[in-house]
Amino acid sequence: MTIRRSALLLTISSLALVAAAPAAAQQNQQAIQESNVGEAAAQGDLPDQATIVVTGTRRNDRTVADSPVPVDVISAESLGNTGFTEVNRALTQEVPSFNFPQPSITDGTDVIRPATLRGLGPDQTLVLINGKRRHSAALLNINGSVGRGTSAVDINMIPTIALSRVEVLRDGAAAQYGSDAIAGVINFQLRSAKTGGKATATYGKYYTDVQGVEPYTGVQTNADGSPVLTPDGVLTLNYTGDDRRRRDGRTVTLAGVVAVPVGPEGQLNLAAEWQDRNPTNRTGADPRRQYPLVGTALDPRELTINRFSHRYGDAGTVDYKLWANADYSFGAAELYLFGNLNLRNGQSAGFFRQPLNGNNITSIYPNGFLPLINTKTEDQAGTAGLRGDASGWRWDISLQYGRNMTDFFITNTLNRSFGPSSPTQFDSGGLRYNQTLANLDVSRDLALGFTAKTSLSLGAEYRRERFDIRPGEIGSYANGSFGGSPGAQVFPGFQPTIAGQRVDQPHSRNNKSLYAEIDSDLTDKVNLQGAIRYEDYSDFGSDLNWKIAGRVEPIDGIALRASASTGFRAPSLQQQFFAAASTQNVSGVLLDTVTLPVSNPAAQALGARELKAEQSQSYSAGLVFSAVPRLNVTIDVYQVKIDDRIVVTENLGAFGTAAQNAAVRAILTSAGFPTVTAARFFINGIDTRTRGLDFVTTYRIADFVGGRLNLTGGFNYNKTKITRNAANAGSVSTIPGLILFGRQESLRLEQGQPRTKINASIDFERQWFGATLRATRYGKVLAAGADRFNDVNLDAKTITDLELRFKPLGDNLSLALGGNNIFDVYPTKLLTGRGIDPDTGLARNYSANNYFLPFSSFSPFGFNGRYLYGRATISF
Repeated sequence: MTIRRSALLLTISSLALVAAAPAAAQQNQQAIQESNVGEAAAQGDLPDQATIVVTGTRRNDRTVADSPVPVDVISAESLGNTGFTEVNRALTQEVPSFNFPQPSITDGTDVIRPATLRGLGPDQTLVLINGKRRHSAALLNINGSVGRGTSAVDINMIPTIALSRVEVLRDGAAAQYGSDAIAGVINFQLRSAKTGGKATATYGKYYTDVQGVEPYTGVQTNADGSPVLTPDGVLTLNYTGDDRRRRDGRTVTLAGVVAVPVGPEGQLNLAAEWQDRNPTNRTGADPRRQYPLVGTALDPRELTINRFSHRYGDAGTVDYKLWANADYSFGAAELYLFGNLNLRNGQSAGFFRQPLNGNNITSIYPNGFLPLINTKTEDQAGTAGLRGDASGWRWDISLQYGRNMTDFFITNTLNRSFGPSSPTQFDSGGLRYNQTLANLDVSRDLALGFTAKTSLSLGAEYRRERFDIRPGEIGSYANGSFGGSPGAQVFPGFQPTIAGQRVDQPHSRNNKSLYAEIDSDLTDKVNLQGAIRYEDYSDFGSDLNWKIAGRVEPIDGIALRASASTGFRAPSLQQQFFAAASTQNVSGVLLDTVTLPVSNPAAQALGARELKAEQSQSYSAGLVFSAVPRLNVTIDVYQVKIDDRIVVTENLGAFGTAAQNAAVRAILTSAGFPTVTAARFFINGIDTRTRGLDFVTTYRIADFVGGRLNLTGGFNYNKTKITRNAANAGSVSTIPGLILFGRQESLRLEQGQPRTKINASIDFERQWFGATLRATRYGKVLAAGADRFNDVNLDAKTITDLELRFKPLGDNLSLALGGNNIFDVYPTKLLTGRGIDPDTGLARNYSANNYFLPFSSFSPFGFNGRYLYGRATISF
């Protein structure tokens, strides 16, 4: 293997020397593409098969129609025709294989929500800005949501108004772009117009009746004041029989972009956005007893306490976004710059602590308390580069830096172990991540007599990453003398030391890579593409990946395409070094859980080992049909196998039998964790296989009742299966029946996202009037519980959106009115009360949490209901 890698290095180095003048221009056609998309959008058309793409190839003349792999191109105009101003929510309406769940009560993930492509992990999709790798968020999604255990790019940091288009490559591309490009690549192209601009103001709010969640008028009691209990043991409430009406989630978004010419050919585009989103709350009434009994009677306060005490829905956020994109030509070269400054303040809630909860202090909160997690996320990035042409070579050299920081401030809380003198707010510390990247790309067209056209691309990249944890103030994690759970309730602060190991030290690594890519039109009807990439990481070693793709068009308008590739995803620094103590809800019970780095002695005692890269093999084959004018149809089938997939273990010591939990806790005690009830860590725990099908079609009618009509449709089928579970190691291997990655997490990975999804839309434009009608059907999802009794199948649901646009004073002013989820559809409600256990045939109680958390966070479209909005846009 060493000989092969050395030969590869020598070959690529020799080719680079022959190049003499470094050159590659992945972005050389950006201005042409901007014009292409901009004109189409202005005419009411979507980007079509003639649109030039710069994702998935380094040629400068590749179009959607002749790409050997599937690439979707979505214009910023299309993304903007919705009430949601978050890019992730807009993309899920456009791309069938793109999913954006909206979890709640998942700490920082409530505010920084990850998205997925082709049902894989959020960190298995590579995100680019103007063709350059984007840095990930510092946050690790560690709680029970889709993407548990991943750190991904915060796509919602990107304002729609700053974009010209988005290109979504639905194919493995690690050989071309490096780590993370297993599911595909999403390339956000920033606006690069020479003049003009626009400003928009959007106001929206949820107007909804929460299906199956009822108001109540009181609590039933017997004549002696004792409570009337339901069969599952909670208080009997007097429900009204009506759905609870909610008017919340008010969102105001102000955005603008302006283009300024720089010299004869250059430009500067400045885009800014401010968004203020109020929280939503879809909690149900909590029928549990809140206060101790007075003898056998209810405490009188039970009759008056507000039982809608939780906050379950979207977090409240305020976003400030400033993005810039510029270029300036001088001589044969062009200087380009782009970057961003972002700030997001968010607030989400944890579980309500009842007055009689053992971690409450009644002298501080006599009626219980709802702890609040306040997050402050800062994100900055800048890229500078030069590109040009020299002696037939196109070259591009760039340097970039990106940083993401999230800090946690916990309010309306306490540290139980401090007793009545506990503070009620804490600085719980924060997470830091940054990336520095230097990149050199070169490419040229080769004059090969036996091909119609051939392009060769070579490149080298150096990347340095750093991750560190900022400890919280001492009170946020310290263990006082009064007993109970130590640390700030809901989010104990990051500790500087865990089990004698310092975890607040910065951790860094570097990566060097070389690649070569060839793209050849053997004839006008046959294309062949190949790539190879060598990566060398300072922390876990090297990797070599390849890709081959091809397209043949035997009949005009009918083409076949296919690809095969290997890929990898390096373990993130967050997965290797994240360490924290937290309170987790496990089957309705709050448990103190510690997340350990794989190098921690306690984690190694439980079977942790040094992480290695995930390895993938991807295959796809497709059909492209464009023989009928204005009609385009693509069908692609795919398979992605991933070995050594990195996952978080179960909460060991909490989820097993009593004997298993006792054995785990004995290991933790001997390792220095006598007060911790559960622990978890990262492992290369499973192998998976994902199979699916993508169907995308567009049809354009140039003259429909005097206007233009665009019809689009898409379908995705996706199935993931775990093909291997890693064997237990270390001391836990002696505990009979203990599974590191168990049933609930396995089912969430296999069935926690919809197996099918359908997107359909109608866009109509005529003079001063426009309309968009969208329907998105999400297939079934399994909200997995600890056992079959607690599993909930979320039924397939269809969400319908409608927007009407008007230009009362010409093209310079546009007004829009619309609604998302106009029919007020909710996901399947979770079961409450008593049911029959399918395994034992005996009656059991469903979790009491289902009363006040009535919908699953695994709903692929959230659970907020109908959203109505208005938008005004001024163009200049």
